[in-house]
Amino acid sequence: MSYVDRSLASDEQVLFRTRLSRIMFFWPVVLVLTGAGLLATALTLTPTPLLRGLAAAALGIALIFALVRYVSFRSSEFAVTDQRVIIKLGVFRRRLLELQRSKVEAIAVNQSIPGRLFGFGDIVVTGTGGTKEPFERIGAPMEFARAVQTARPAAAR
Repeated sequence: MSYVDRSLASDEQVLFRTRLSRIMFFWPVVLVLTGAGLLATALTLTPTPLLRGLAAAALGIALIFALVRYVSFRSSEFAVTDQRVIIKLGVFRRRLLELQRSKVEAIAVNQSIPGRLFGFGDIVVTGTGGTKEPFERIGAPMEFARAVQTARPAAAR
């Protein structure tokens, strides 16, 4: 069960969910494919054990990098409920933001051209008192911001 689902009050409803964007897997996939290609080449063409070992090490490092990104992706949650904004990142080093929707002053969205094409971007949640919380490479950042700004509390429905 997700953190958001475990932390909901009995009368609270999730209105919008997203997570980190899958674009974060671009470089790990490139590195794993490159490492696999180097290892395949080293195994077939190179009689030197040193080069085979280096190619295997490169593939291993790329796989570890990909695994770290996967854990980060799976452990991220961004949700808007009728009462709160809930953002949770990380497993070992957790970053958590739970903010009453009435305490959110603004959500800034920053998207590059690739971000607009592939549906990811950065957001900055500004709470009352001017606290700014930045989050990078989230999926559907415009929809997240729109959900925060337009959602009505349960009592107003």
